[in-house]
Amino acid sequence: MKKVIGWSLFLYVGFGLFIYWYLFYGTSTAIPEMYKGSSADPATFMSQRELVLSQDFSRIKYLLYFLATPFEWLVLLLILVLGISRNFEKWAKQSAKPKILQIGVYLFYLSLLTTALALPFQWISYQVSKFYHISTQTTASWVKDHIIDFWVNFVFMFVIVAVLLWLMKRSERWWLYAWCLSVPFTIFMTFIQPVFIDPLYNDFQPLQNKQLETKILKLAQQADIPASHVYEVNMSEKTNALNAYVTGIGSNSRIVLWDTTLKQLSENEILFIMAHEMAHYVKKHIYWALAGSIALSFVGLYLISRLINRTIRKFGHIFHISSITSFSVLPLFFLFSSVLSFAASPAMNYVSRAEERASDTYAMELTNDNKAAVMTFQNLSKTSLSQVNPPGLVKFFLYTHPTILERIQYLEQYEKK
Repeated sequence: MKKVIGWSLFLYVGFGLFIYWYLFYGTSTAIPEMYKGSSADPATFMSQRELVLSQDFSRIKYLLYFLATPFEWLVLLLILVLGISRNFEKWAKQSAKPKILQIGVYLFYLSLLTTALALPFQWISYQVSKFYHISTQTTASWVKDHIIDFWVNFVFMFVIVAVLLWLMKRSERWWLYAWCLSVPFTIFMTFIQPVFIDPLYNDFQPLQNKQLETKILKLAQQADIPASHVYEVNMSEKTNALNAYVTGIGSNSRIVLWDTTLKQLSENEILFIMAHEMAHYVKKHIYWALAGSIALSFVGLYLISRLINRTIRKFGHIFHISSITSFSVLPLFFLFSSVLSFAASPAMNYVSRAEERASDTYAMELTNDNKAAVMTFQNLSKTSLSQVNPPGLVKFFLYTHPTILERIQYLEQYEKK
């Protein structure tokens, strides 16, 4: 147990020092010489102060991400090794007789502890965003969002965990049956999210600017999209950043604009963004993402089942897990799930970047407005203080979109062609 704890802490601290060195000293985010003075050069559309702020803010944001993710793994590992999970299970069984209530009590203890330990990173991230004037959210609103997030996650996780433990008790092929059940559940969640879950956090309404909505719907008609509404969401109470997105499937599909985007971008820039989001609908990227998620969950659940069985056989005494039907198997399940998701993220990001590139192309073909497209990406970079040319490791693990440098250069090459 001491070796596991010692090596885990040593590796975490070593990894943290490496990431700090890499982000602040070990890599360059300077624009290649060939792009100096071009529309992709941040010096042409950012002030000197904005350039400094974007570098500082981006580095801190990336550092927090790379520290928070393995910290989650460390917490789950220590919960197992120190016997905390075993104690939670004992308290749960003492406090209730029905098995379903025991699961609820155990999961509440586990969720409360992991949420509390993750809060410092989330609080620091919030304060950094406030300091750099990205976040406009009040502390009360921030706390409210986290409370809602805790209970929404707890309810869905309770259902998932109850079914998972029941399957583990019934069959060695629990992972296969769990995957079969996850398919309709994933589709159901994607369907209800825009209508039932998203409104818990923000206020949605039809676009108030009817003149702009008419132009957007005209674009939708050109793209053969049966859209009757464009939605705007009140995000200015929480952030100065810009965004627009497509969410949901079937009749619950929505094209959403943040009100910050409406306030800070010109009409032509907004139309370009809308054309980009329409491309996701036309090219069925949401359905492809759904299919990819289902396929990955099949592989992931199979690997998790193998890893759990092997871990219990060899190290069950260290992790205080007597069998796969024990409640204490849950932190191990969450640990392997998180590690595998992180390992799969580069491949998923690569596919996402390809889809975003295709959507940029579609938007250019639909609007034929290169100037608005370039200015859109310049404004996105300025308002979010994001690096135009981020480090390779950051792009590999974090970027679901091409970098601003890549997007602007692509648009300019597309115009020449």
